[in-house]
Amino acid sequence: MSERLITHLRHVALAVPDYDKQHAFFTDMWGLSEVATDTGLSFLAAEGSPENYIVRLRRAEEKRVDLIAFGAETPADVDALADRLMAAGVEIVGEPGSVDTPGGGYGFRFFDVDGRTVEVSSGVATRIHRRVEEREAIPVRLSHVVLNSTDIDRTRRWYEHHLDFALSDTLSSPHMGEVMHFMRCNPQHHSMAIAKGPHPSLHHISFEMRGIDEYMRGTGRLLRGGVRKIWGPGRHLAGDNTFSYFLDPHGNTLEYTTELELLDEDSWHPHVYDFSQPEVTDQWGTANPMDEFVAKESFNDPDRGVFVAPPV
Repeated sequence: MSERLITHLRHVALAVPDYDKQHAFFTDMWGLSEVATDTGLSFLAAEGSPENYIVRLRRAEEKRVDLIAFGAETPADVDALADRLMAAGVEIVGEPGSVDTPGGGYGFRFFDVDGRTVEVSSGVATRIHRRVEEREAIPVRLSHVVLNSTDIDRTRRWYEHHLDFALSDTLSSPHMGEVMHFMRCNPQHHSMAIAKGPHPSLHHISFEMRGIDEYMRGTGRLLRGGVRKIWGPGRHLAGDNTFSYFLDPHGNTLEYTTELELLDEDSWHPHVYDFSQPEVTDQWGTANPMDEFVAKESFNDPDRGVFVAPPV
């Protein structure tokens, strides 16, 4: 593997028609904090994260994913990655330059093989954050993002070849074949996963909680608040992390999780897990069964942002 230039997942940017309802959900129910705002834009942080924000929300006529943002160590790494992608014929939608969002920095944007906009930046100022306290059931940080693709092997190869992501594990079944690749850009089991779907779209965004107790308290708060639960609470085998999946007001799936596995990358070998085995999807056996109804919710609506760069 060549030298890895991407270090971590920074944030996910979403556009939604009912901006006020989505904003209230993220701040009042999900537990994020607004740190900056502009006309029709909100930047939402996790209290325990040094990232200036982990979700960007934009008012728009159509629901879409605006971009997925990753970090790099230095401006030189950003330039090296941009040169690599341009030489390989990847479509650049914003050349390297100053980033005009909270924290600033230096970065650029491009389309991945499925047409979603990806941003890579470095030199972003860290945010003054705090320790999330015991029993405080709010996200500590952004954990990972899962993206739907019609050809998960093609998307996996693209991220391996162009961005040096590595495969951690795969979910498969005798009847459906391979349905999800877990991809990493650091020792965390996955910062991104690629799921098999009928169209490119957002599968889910995952948020790390302080611990098991805070994860369960957050799950309970959402249930008591009438938020629709899709799946959980339980514990996956791939990644060994807990999961509770809920729908936001626009039908996007969001996850509370904790204890995602950290790998020894020098010795790790990817597994292929048969997700038709119940202990693979949920080691604890506490979640509702994974079935076609649960899977369908995660297909989401077709992403209207494919090969269309966001306006900001």
